[in-house]
Amino acid sequence: MNNIGGISKYIGFLDECGDHSLTKIDNDFPLFVLAMVIIERKVYVEKLIPAITELKLRYWNHEGINLHSRDIRKALGPFSFLMIREKRTPFLNEVSSILRDHAFSLFITGIHKGKHLDLYKDKAKNPYDLALEFTLERVAHFLGTNGEKDLPIVAEARGKKEDESLERVFYRIMATGTFYNSADIFKNLNCPLVFRSKRDNIAGIQIADLCAHPCARHILSPSTKNQAYDIVMKHLYNKDSVSGWKVFP
Repeated sequence: MNNIGGISKYIGFLDECGDHSLTKIDNDFPLFVLAMVIIERKVYVEKLIPAITELKLRYWNHEGINLHSRDIRKALGPFSFLMIREKRTPFLNEVSSILRDHAFSLFITGIHKGKHLDLYKDKAKNPYDLALEFTLERVAHFLGTNGEKDLPIVAEARGKKEDESLERVFYRIMATGTFYNSADIFKNLNCPLVFRSKRDNIAGIQIADLCAHPCARHILSPSTKNQAYDIVMKHLYNKDSVSGWKVFP
C-alpha cells in the first residue's frame, strides 16, 4: 500500500478505552471501546493542531503535554493543577470547546467482553480484532459516500507484539473483507496503517482518546448525565442509515 504522505483528503486516528483481554475481565469496566476519528487534512493542519497547541501553551510553557483522558480525569502528572476547582472548570471548558467546534467524523465500537464471551465461548474473537472489523466496515462506507479511497490511519502503539498482531488483522480485513462486507468493498481502498507512541504527541490520537472514554461511560451507564458524551456524539458518523456507533453484542 502507498505510504506517501500528504496525498489524502482525510486522516484517521485510532485509540482505545479499556483492555481487550477476555481472560481477565474487570467487573467495574467490562468493556473494550475502539474510537476512530476521521479529520479532513486541511482542518487538521489549519485549525485543530493550532487550537490544541494554543490550549497547551495557555496552561504550560511548552506543547509537549499529551491530552490523556485518564490523566485529566484523575488530575495526574502535569494535570495535577486540575485538583483546584477554579482551574479545572475553565480548562475542561476549553477542551470541550475544541471537541465541539472542530469538524471530524467519529466512529465508536464497544464490545461487552463478558457478554461476548458468554455468547461465543471458546470461539469468541479478540475484542480489538472484532471492534476493528466493525469500525472498518463503517469507515469503508464513509470513504465511499465521500468519493475517497485514500485514508492513512494512525493508531496508538501498544507494544511490538500487540501492534504486529493488530497489523496482521488490519491487512487481512482489507484483503479479504468481513462477514458483512466483501473484499471488493475494500480492495480499491488505500489505507496504510502506522503506529505512533503516546510520546509522539499526535493531536488526532488525543482527540480519539478524549472521545473514547465518555462514550464508554455512556455504554456502561446510559442514564447517567454525561456532558462530554453529548458533545462528541454530535460528530458521530451517520449517513444512509449507516451509523458510526456499534455496541456488541
